[in-house]
Amino acid sequence: MPNSYDTIVVGLGSAGCTAASTLAKAGKKVLGLEADNRIGGRVKTVPFGDGVVEVGAEWIHGTVGSRIYESAIKNNVTVLPQDLDFQVFMSDGSTGKAELVNELVNYCLDVMEHPPEKPEALGHFVTRKLMDYIKEKHPEVLNDKDFITEFLEMMNLLTNNYEASNDWNDVSAQTKYEDLGGHRHMSWHRHGYMTFFEILLNTYNNGPGLPTLDIKLNKEVTLIKWPKNSTGQVEVICKDGDVYKANNVIVTVSLGVLKERHSNLFLPSLPHEKIEIIEKMSIGVMDKVILNFEKEWLPNGTFFGFIWKGEDKRKISKDDYWMTRIFGVSTPMGSKTALTFWTSGEVGKMVETLPEDVVKRKVMELLRKFMGKNMTIPEPTGMIRSTWYSNPYTRGSYTFDNILVHEYPNARAILGEPLVDEAGSPKVLFAGEATDLTHFSTVHGASDSGYREAMRILPSSKI
Repeated sequence: MPNSYDTIVVGLGSAGCTAASTLAKAGKKVLGLEADNRIGGRVKTVPFGDGVVEVGAEWIHGTVGSRIYESAIKNNVTVLPQDLDFQVFMSDGSTGKAELVNELVNYCLDVMEHPPEKPEALGHFVTRKLMDYIKEKHPEVLNDKDFITEFLEMMNLLTNNYEASNDWNDVSAQTKYEDLGGHRHMSWHRHGYMTFFEILLNTYNNGPGLPTLDIKLNKEVTLIKWPKNSTGQVEVICKDGDVYKANNVIVTVSLGVLKERHSNLFLPSLPHEKIEIIEKMSIGVMDKVILNFEKEWLPNGTFFGFIWKGEDKRKISKDDYWMTRIFGVSTPMGSKTALTFWTSGEVGKMVETLPEDVVKRKVMELLRKFMGKNMTIPEPTGMIRSTWYSNPYTRGSYTFDNILVHEYPNARAILGEPLVDEAGSPKVLFAGEATDLTHFSTVHGASDSGYREAMRILPSSKI
């Protein structure tokens, strides 16, 4: 049968490509099915300006025990650390207290790594600790209520960009997330994050690929039939009518896609416990608007934080409220002529739907409001933006631990449990960042989960 494989991998992001390449390197006949027209999932490197930009994941978060960092080093690909300290601009065009802002930001980020004993919303927890810190270290700042209010708002937005949340009080302070050691923001700069996928699939430096791996793009899977009360093969049916069979299937689609499609995607349907977890867990949105300019006009790899003054914010119309939810801009390391605006949550979803010319005009207005007093800001020559929520194959950016995490402490483990046949053999396996217990929301967590599921299959078979 030409359409029969050892394993079918659904989705070719970090988890899917890691699983597929691990199995193919062990000699298994693998089929990778990707609904989109490209490999990479929520990693998307795009040629732009004088180099490349990352429309999705931007950095390698940590170097110790990271299969991503290790793959770069092993293949002599230089990755560079990026400093995320802010230069600070205020909404009246003046420069802000950069030293104080960075100190407070770093304090808040540190606090997040030492969760409280009792369950608490992250925003409440951080605010409480921060106010104590300010009282002790900078009592004079307590008199500037406007600064404290707007700093907390910026910190909320910054947190939402880390978490992909809509508000930092939707996030639990008690998370199981763990950072890897080493520098947290390593950039692929001009190589682009796609290099990781080329290394995985053995196409880097014109490599020949993997002989036992078939990859099919633009192949949306609509049904996975699996033997629950029998044994035998899994049948995977695509939107175009093609049918493929395999001993097992690894499903690596995002939590957002599972939320939308699980009831129609599996036959028999998923167990009740897994459905409940899919419904209770959260995937959020982190979006970017990236502009290109004719030439470099800001230093490469720098961050600019925006802090609103209360009276300026109150003048913004309801229609333009979303502009106040962009906490800053950065110059990506992959292109010297590009500039990235960061947004998240419900506002991120809305910005995806606005007309392109409106977004371009308004972000330029924002840029000139904050930074135009001290420099001449050129007109942009191009724009791209991410659409992680409106994309039917992602429906979000990545997952975070919401405030229900205490009621469902094993949620990620349950999400990652395989469906087994009558003989107890895993037939439908689940990978993806949402299923990683401690490194969810990251590309390395997704990769680890793909490796985990490949190894679940390999030991039970004769390699």
